[in-house]
Amino acid sequence: MHFDATFFAFVGLLLFFALVIYLKVPGMVAKSLDERADKIRNELAEAKRLREEAQHVLAEYQRKRKEAEAEAAAIVAAAEREAAALTVEAKQKTEEFVARRNALSEQKIKQAEVDAVNAVRAAAVDLAIAAAESVLAKKADAAVQDSLFKGAVGEVKARLN
Repeated sequence: MHFDATFFAFVGLLLFFALVIYLKVPGMVAKSLDERADKIRNELAEAKRLREEAQHVLAEYQRKRKEAEAEAAAIVAAAEREAAALTVEAKQKTEEFVARRNALSEQKIKQAEVDAVNAVRAAAVDLAIAAAESVLAKKADAAVQDSLFKGAVGEVKARLN
């Protein structure tokens, strides 16, 4: 029998397979692959859980954002209403102030008119008195002047009592 290199390669291959089976390499490879598959499965489950958690957090933040936008809109609306109310109030107060100022000015003008009329009357009375004194001084003698003076003093005393 003649053994060539192919025969020895075949025998080596059979010995290799026998050694691999004897050492339980296929079981170890299967176990390793199963562990790797379990690890990948766990990682996928964790990734799925994290994704769901991230979606939940995203939904929560979107809800909070919408609430914050609604609250901001309500604050802006309230501020606009308050500004409008303050504008109306300021306008009303300004109108009242102007009306009071006009009334006060009119009252001062009327008082000035009354004071002016009274001053003119007093000046006219003083002028009339001066004219009467001048006329009486020219026409009346000392005895008439004395009796007029005493009569005027008597009238003043009667009014005071």
